[in-house]
Amino acid sequence: MLGLLPILLIFGIFYFLLFMPMQKQRKQQQKMLAGLQNGNTVVTSGGLVGTIVAIDGDDTLVLRVKPDNVKLQVTRASVSSLVSGEPKK
Repeated sequence: MLGLLPILLIFGIFYFLLFMPMQKQRKQQQKMLAGLQNGNTVVTSGGLVGTIVAIDGDDTLVLRVKPDNVKLQVTRASVSSLVSGEPKK
């Protein structure tokens, strides 16, 4: 029984140092994706920076990418970060 205690302690440390921060980060990412609106400037996982001009359904976005104002359709899951939180008017 006493030999099992160090193994349980190691699993506890791994949980608090690895798994809890990953779960917290995943929840923040889901909250950010759910709150996307037209006019937000976002960065995709491929490195494209664009402004959301339309939200089609639940999982696709239309981005306007500068300098030529090209419109691209991307999935919501491909958005990695939000550059500006306030929609431009």
